[in-house]
Amino acid sequence: MADIGKKRGGQMASRSDAQLQQAVLAELAWDTRVAPTEVGVAVENRVVTLSGTISSWAKKLAAEEAAHRVAGVLDVANDLVVKHSGAAHRTDTEIAGALRQALLWDVLVPEDKIQTTVRDGIVTLHGTVEYRSQREDAARAVRNLAGVCAVENQIVVKRADVSKAALGTAIHQALERRADRDADGIQLEVDEGRVTVTGTVHSWTERQAVIGAARGTHGVESVIDKLHVIP
Repeated sequence: MADIGKKRGGQMASRSDAQLQQAVLAELAWDTRVAPTEVGVAVENRVVTLSGTISSWAKKLAAEEAAHRVAGVLDVANDLVVKHSGAAHRTDTEIAGALRQALLWDVLVPEDKIQTTVRDGIVTLHGTVEYRSQREDAARAVRNLAGVCAVENQIVVKRADVSKAALGTAIHQALERRADRDADGIQLEVDEGRVTVTGTVHSWTERQAVIGAARGTHGVESVIDKLHVIP
């Protein structure tokens, strides 16, 4: 079974750009959140570029996630443009009201610490929170609302009084708990709450587990992702 896994991993890594393009198109067709006819796909040197006009910000992110799920894809450039149809159009006032309700109803979001601004359907989030995960949860709570064209997350993570050594240890422990492999192949650079993660992972899912562990650690303000996906 291990030999089969190694063989399959080698096949995924050796896919041509044309094969990757067809695989991404197939993944988009499989994902019910996206209409594949809305998305153009180009691949060069295993880097996928998505282009075209799409009807919501949520679909734009779903298309990006679908491309990243394809084994062999290194990076994704998301050039999709969000343009709402007449039925989906909302005024900025309507969107602002929906934003507040979405933040209020999400139990993972400290709603009282977050402010929003809406202009031409572009949502900007402001405020200060305790954890990086709360910052990400706030963006997730509003990105699927009708009328939203883009989300600019300017929420600040409050700097915790924690030493570089303690922060590094906490992140390594989180990686050991959550990743599908041990953390020995992951390198961390910590500079006053800014964490740079480098190393190699074997899938987009594993990459997300590593970055999620770093973002969820108390004291982390920002995470710079320099991981490489090698199937």
